[in-house]
Amino acid sequence: MNNAPDTGLLVITASNGENLKLADRFATHAKAFGQNAEVLDLTRIDLPLFTPRAQDCGIPAAVAPLQQQLMNTARWVICAPEYNGSIPPSLTNAIAWLSVQGEDFRSLFNGRPIAIATFSGGGGMELLLSLRIQLTHLGAQVVGRQLLSNYAKPPKDESITDLLQRLLQMTPLAL
Repeated sequence: MNNAPDTGLLVITASNGENLKLADRFATHAKAFGQNAEVLDLTRIDLPLFTPRAQDCGIPAAVAPLQQQLMNTARWVICAPEYNGSIPPSLTNAIAWLSVQGEDFRSLFNGRPIAIATFSGGGGMELLLSLRIQLTHLGAQVVGRQLLSNYAKPPKDESITDLLQRLLQMTPLAL
């Protein structure tokens, strides 16, 4: 799997609101486990909307450092809100740009352990289902447990800890 090291954790957020706060909590909890944890806020990355025409204009400068950061971290947590019953545009767009790098669109995701979580103003379940389907299609090992939270059901420290423990026990697959 892309020679990613078997240490460290990247917590990716596709929102600068409650999911960024949730991502920060995951990073804090991971550090309590002795993990090197970093938060990646996709809303701060300047990526144009992916289209075949945009791709014909060349790869945006922001893609290479993003891809390198993702490749260099063995495990990810993705914290994203539900947008219109699915995955938020910032996350879908980043995945689209990353999947057209190289010959194998799955190479960045294949065999990689990933946990998914949401703090959603809506239900959140459609996001978790859609994201699980997409990540599994890309070859990722998605943790069986997920975290669904909202204002009526705030995320619990015990749930974050349990999800991280499950993720950290997973070994990236060498493909």
